[in-house]
Amino acid sequence: MNVGRVDLNLLVYLDVLLREKNVTRAAEKLGITQPAMSNGLRRLRDLFNDPLLIRSSEGMRPTERALDIQPKVRQILEETQHILEPKQEFKPLTARRVFRIMASDYAEATLLPSLIKHIRSEAPNIILDFLTPSDVGYQDMEQGRVDMAINRFNEIPQSFHQTTIWEDSFSCLVNSRNPIVQSFNLKTYLGAQHIWVSKTGMGVGFGVNPDKSGGLGWIDQALARIGQKRKITIFTRHYQMPGLLAQNNDLIATLPTRVAKMQAQNPNLVIKDPPFYIPPFELKMAWSPLLHSNPAHQWLRRLIVYTAERIIEDEKNKKAER
Repeated sequence: MNVGRVDLNLLVYLDVLLREKNVTRAAEKLGITQPAMSNGLRRLRDLFNDPLLIRSSEGMRPTERALDIQPKVRQILEETQHILEPKQEFKPLTARRVFRIMASDYAEATLLPSLIKHIRSEAPNIILDFLTPSDVGYQDMEQGRVDMAINRFNEIPQSFHQTTIWEDSFSCLVNSRNPIVQSFNLKTYLGAQHIWVSKTGMGVGFGVNPDKSGGLGWIDQALARIGQKRKITIFTRHYQMPGLLAQNNDLIATLPTRVAKMQAQNPNLVIKDPPFYIPPFELKMAWSPLLHSNPAHQWLRRLIVYTAERIIEDEKNKKAER
């Protein structure tokens, strides 16, 4: 085959078709007509001598050949875009652009206030658009419509770049007048009423099922491993809520330690270590390969990592002073 005669647009068509698995949706994504996309698929089949997508009871499914070439096509397109993209130095002080960041409520509470201070100091004309996990899907990130996601991820597409921001443990918030403060152990913990707080992953979330403790996250999975289950009275996705709700005399909030310590000066609350082992978790930053070499994006990623390092350093200094 003469590579010089291959239309690069066909690879763009193939990339979108294999992601959408639907000719109509692929045409809409590319802003072309359905007949044009159908013609493109016909040319692709001739080019690869393979049907690539076949109809099934569940819609169009990629062939084995299509699955094999999909990551290679994506890599070719990414490298082509990097070659064609003009390499310009990013100057934070004068730069004007919007960064769209998907951040979990946990990240908003612990990382973003300090990050915003650094950004306002270094790049005063930058506009920040923070999105929730329910606002964003992996496809939005993959296509570069969202700059990055900062969250706790159960799983993430292998093609994405990612780095760990920090690791965090868990602590309990208890009303200082709650009798169990004096005897905080597994028995009294299990006998109390609890506040559940979490929102991980991406995409639209749905109500939880209190009877399926295995699907409720780290804390309840840790309890399940020792054959126990807590009594959850309130479910929330916002980390600002537990500090308010735990002031009720009969409620316990078990949540990440960095969030719990925000209530350290609250005279109505006491911070306790959980009376059982809960594995720590990682806060991560993930982004699309399409943005990996972008100078502005590289600057922001470095600043986020720097901000996290300063927060960790401040925590160590405060601990040493006590």
